[in-house]
Amino acid sequence: MAAAMLLRRLPAARPPLMAATRAISDSTAPLTIETSMPFTAHIVDPPSRDVATTPAELVAFFHDMSLMRRMEIAADSLYKAKLIRGFCHLYDGQEAVCAGMEAAITRKDSIITAYRDHCIFLSRGGDLVTAFAELMGRQVGCSRGKGGSMHFYKKDANFYGGHGIVGAQVPLGCGLAFAQKYRKEDSVSFSLYGDGAANQGQLFEALNISALWKLPAILVCENNHYGMGTAEWRAAKSPSYYKRGDYVPGLKVDGMDVLAVKQACKFAKEHAIANGPIVLEMDTYRYHGHSMSDPGSTYRTRDEISGVRQERDPIERVRKLLLAHDLATPAELKDMEKEIRKEVDAAIAKAKESPMPDASELFTNVYVKGFGVESFGADRKELRATLP
Repeated sequence: MAAAMLLRRLPAARPPLMAATRAISDSTAPLTIETSMPFTAHIVDPPSRDVATTPAELVAFFHDMSLMRRMEIAADSLYKAKLIRGFCHLYDGQEAVCAGMEAAITRKDSIITAYRDHCIFLSRGGDLVTAFAELMGRQVGCSRGKGGSMHFYKKDANFYGGHGIVGAQVPLGCGLAFAQKYRKEDSVSFSLYGDGAANQGQLFEALNISALWKLPAILVCENNHYGMGTAEWRAAKSPSYYKRGDYVPGLKVDGMDVLAVKQACKFAKEHAIANGPIVLEMDTYRYHGHSMSDPGSTYRTRDEISGVRQERDPIERVRKLLLAHDLATPAELKDMEKEIRKEVDAAIAKAKESPMPDASELFTNVYVKGFGVESFGADRKELRATLP
């Protein structure tokens, strides 16, 4: 196929999400590409706009972000078919943040985020079947079908999950940074939160002690400009979130430019290991509403959404780079997208084969075993279960 031919003639840069991309082998000269916009810095000198990359990395970016986009679109359909229940927050539009971040760091670095977590799970090495199984509450899900959309988790890749309490993941992420410094590890912790969580008091408390102890903590505000249905300017007197650290350096980044995100995260990691915390504000945008219960069109216009798609879409930006540098043809990229659709459909079919968790799983991972914990009914007269 044309897509397979494209992959074979490009060199490997980093482990991509899909096995097909690993067929890249031939060497190609590195590229230097300027970011779409300059970085805006707070009490720190910004990194260079010239980003070193390779044809292989650009192909991997296109592939990985397209896979994420297709997964989220499929999740939308599964939710509407009532195969996904409860809350479901989609990431389409914001793919460059997690793809660019992953390109700049290693799996020794930790990531913790809020409830818009599906694509970060993929970027950390999670697979589609496990992701869809968790979304549908099946046994083979990454949290054994008991976490659902908001609670993806992959400890072996230092992904400490999605969290449903607004802002609560930030102190935990700073705690991860404390552990990294205590163990003298050459790694950092990325704590992701949205502009809607940026006014949380716990965020500033955690940042304060991280600065005091010079912890390798990187706070990443994914500013998609709407906290649920509230525009940033209505909720924040100062929406310059990269400056919110005051005594902590900050950097504003075009979060729709995957190369800019990569450069900023590389810079932030080096800074955090040497000097302590830094705040990154990713200027990004979500195409769906806040969650599946939000149509996303009552507090913003459809023209606004389509305008961002046309001018700033992260996948289309990489497509243009690949075509402009003669690294792929439009047909080859279309073939790759077709293969991704097939892969997503096959993963959904496989995930549906997994059974729901057994009823006994209601009590596992809640209490410590061996203490004879008993479960009663509401009136405390009927013994429902005795835990092992």
